[in-house]
Amino acid sequence: EETLQATELFACIWGVFSSADVFALTAGFRRSMRLCRRKAGINQQSCHTRCPSSCCSSLAAPYEEVVRYQRHPTDRNRLIVLVGPPGVGVNELRRRLITSNPREFQSAIPHTTRVQKSYEMNGREYHYVSKETFENMVYSHRMLEYGEYKGCLYGTSIDAVRTVLDEGKICVIDLEPQ
Repeated sequence: EETLQATELFACIWGVFSSADVFALTAGFRRSMRLCRRKAGINQQSCHTRCPSSCCSSLAAPYEEVVRYQRHPTDRNRLIVLVGPPGVGVNELRRRLITSNPREFQSAIPHTTRVQKSYEMNGREYHYVSKETFENMVYSHRMLEYGEYKGCLYGTSIDAVRTVLDEGKICVIDLEPQ
């Protein structure tokens, strides 16, 4: 009898299985359903009485169809953020994505407080700014992301991302979780 009640409860919750399908479940699952019912104090009420918020109807279709995103010509391009721990290859993935189609993908030029090297150009590798300027950008919420590495601040500004998007390209940046 408890197995039948658990079966009815399961079928009521999911709304897509017949009772024959549910009987095929293992004894361990039925036992866990009994324990769950005991803990919750569920008696022989209808599903809609137990679920006044109509959760049964929302659970009737637990899967949502996934389709490929097709951008409408009037939609703005999107920002792609690649996140991963150091050494996992996020920077390489970003580089390959941009190299594979440079007319469609571009990286935002980050800001830094470190000293510019002789072969670097301001606005090409980084936007070189003072520590006060960088901190003002952070406090005025103009930085999308930022962090410190070896005493220097690094980050990507919202303006740098907008510059790429305004060129009609998809902006790709890579981040480390810390």
